[in-house]
Amino acid sequence: MIKAAMVGLGWWGRHMVNSVENSDKIKIVKLTARRPDRHMDFSKEKGIPIVSDYNALLQDPEVEAVILCTPHSQHEAQVLSAVEHGKQIFCEKPLSLTKESIEKMLAVTNEAGLIMGVGHERRYESTFETIAKMVSAGQLGTQMHVEANFSHSIFTTVEADNWRGSQAEAPAAGMTGMGVHLTDLFISMFGPVESVVAQSARRVLALPTGDIVTVKIRFKSGATGFVGAISATPYYGRFTVFGNEMWAEARDDAHPQEGGRTHLITCGKDGVQHSQTFEKKDPVRANLEEWVDAVEGRCDYRFTDEQRVGNVAVLEAIAKSVSTGNWVDV
Repeated sequence: MIKAAMVGLGWWGRHMVNSVENSDKIKIVKLTARRPDRHMDFSKEKGIPIVSDYNALLQDPEVEAVILCTPHSQHEAQVLSAVEHGKQIFCEKPLSLTKESIEKMLAVTNEAGLIMGVGHERRYESTFETIAKMVSAGQLGTQMHVEANFSHSIFTTVEADNWRGSQAEAPAAGMTGMGVHLTDLFISMFGPVESVVAQSARRVLALPTGDIVTVKIRFKSGATGFVGAISATPYYGRFTVFGNEMWAEARDDAHPQEGGRTHLITCGKDGVQHSQTFEKKDPVRANLEEWVDAVEGRCDYRFTDEQRVGNVAVLEAIAKSVSTGNWVDV
């Protein structure tokens, strides 16, 4: 078992604490937040001490790892500090906002012999694991196209000055917090991205970069993709992969935070659709526990450095394209 500190106690940080509450692989032993006074009730409820000083936390011998659920622009400095103190690191997505930054983070963690986990829990959902195996086995034939949408209304409930909607922390609008999960899945199944073109719009929320973003994608393989993220609509999740032999589509009943069933629909050349339903699973816990297994030498972590760098590079290119309206090479 690894003893970890949760750094950042917004709605997602608290969700992560709850996800691993009864895990036999990871135990949250400390909490830290910029304003601990706002989280004393949560600290008392969980029976976990809370501190405000991240640097002091890193000097705590009980803490073996840190889980960073903090603003994206802080990740690099926090990761480098954790490495200096020999702590294992799990970092929420996006790992960084620039390719240069994530390359530096990975170089330092790799040199120190540490494994940096990443909060792309959607890879652990049963539908996506099944589709990934189908793609890897060649069941879909030649990979043609992938398209997806991950939208919800969570951002309608956050304060207007919340960092998650700021220009600095969300330069690619909803792609930064939502769509980046989908591009991670795209890269894991279709390989590296060559270029992107994106557009955004502001319809309901007063977010600097808008509440709608859509992206066209060209893969180095020659395949194409399309992804959309809307920050002010009831939850909607769809992911469809097209091959020349078959297509496969994943649909969700609810946001992964809430659980619920997921559904897989496939259709081959005979035109007959087949459906399969998967019961509720906690992908956040599955990701964290696999990371611990990798740290302790029981398995390989499923995210490669190339994929982690590639997804941040795609996000950076999307942000540039949103501002210019032009195709941007990754």
